[in-house]
Amino acid sequence: MKILLNGEEYITKEAKSVGDLLRELGIDPVRVAVEVNLKIVSKSDYGGFMLNEGDTVEVVSFVGGG
Repeated sequence: MKILLNGEEYITKEAKSVGDLLRELGIDPVRVAVEVNLKIVSKSDYGGFMLNEGDTVEVVSFVGGG
């Protein structure tokens, strides 16, 4: 499936949900926020929030500092 991930075209191997995508990318879901088609996805919904062809996905990492 082809999506737009952080502004770049990305073809998923087998990801069907946001949780699948994060696992595929090797990203710890606790340390990121995810937006799909301009809607923020709750962490509790990552496993059940299904992706569709052409979705726009933004994955934002939290960075500490001061």
